[in-house]
Amino acid sequence: MSATAATPSNNDSKQPAQIGKGIKFLFGGTAGMAATVFVQPLDLVKNRMQLSGEGGKAREHKTSLHAIRSILKNEGVRGIYTGLSAGLLRQATYTTTRLGIYTTLFDIFSKDGKPPSFIMKAFIGVTAGGIGAFVGTPAEVALIRMTADGRLPLDQRRGYKNVVDALVRIVREEGVLTLWRGCIPTVGRAMVVNAAQLASYSQAKQLLLSTGYFVDGLFLHFVASMISGLITTAASMPVDIAKTRIQNMKMIDGKPEYKGALDVLSTVVRKEGFFSLWKGFTPYYARLGPHTVLTFIFLEQMNKAYSKYVLHNESASGGL
Repeated sequence: MSATAATPSNNDSKQPAQIGKGIKFLFGGTAGMAATVFVQPLDLVKNRMQLSGEGGKAREHKTSLHAIRSILKNEGVRGIYTGLSAGLLRQATYTTTRLGIYTTLFDIFSKDGKPPSFIMKAFIGVTAGGIGAFVGTPAEVALIRMTADGRLPLDQRRGYKNVVDALVRIVREEGVLTLWRGCIPTVGRAMVVNAAQLASYSQAKQLLLSTGYFVDGLFLHFVASMISGLITTAASMPVDIAKTRIQNMKMIDGKPEYKGALDVLSTVVRKEGFFSLWKGFTPYYARLGPHTVLTFIFLEQMNKAYSKYVLHNESASGGL
């Protein structure tokens, strides 16, 4: 056999072009922002539910529907989109970082076309979530405060006009470090969320495909996303309620309302009951489920379209 025949041609050995790291970060943030436009009202309801009953007061909202009616009655239709600018900035920082890092690491740890193990997916998710949360905490603080404002008496409201006004005033009135208030529970929540959400989504998609009843497409992405959203909601709610209350707290006689996340959790259990740690489960899942669905669908479709029309790789999957 000649040397020419034994050596693979350049065309045979050439690997398909990969989506660049910068594009992955861009697509991650864009997918999250697009999803937020649809689910921001649910995020508002979730935050109001988690703050309801705070400080030993009677619960303002007994159900999600009661919260929605109250918001519409007192704040109008525009009120259900309170904090949208902060929600979009949160996605532009947090989701851009976490999904960009996740998809990049996912590719690095995929060997011979096989995806990483479930444990590795969870580890990648924890890493991506922790870094993304640190980057996104300032927008998170602004979002919590803006969505909570409408529940306060007029003389106690902060009255932020938009996310830029919120960030500028927080720095001017309370110091720059306040932008990272609640950073530890925020990072903790994000690590739990991402380990559960990203790993369970990838694993659910893989398992559903193996049944033979699903093909790689929108319906598969939808089912895998809903499974992922349910697992993530159950796992992350106690950490989320701690984060929400810390970021919304005020100083009382020069002292913060809560000493930290554990103080929030013990206070909630002692004064409001153990299952109050999952207060707002319905709007949380109603928000996280569709947000997970829409984010992953937008992300998968952007990845596939870019691979097909820019990289001319017809066989590429969505990349998760």
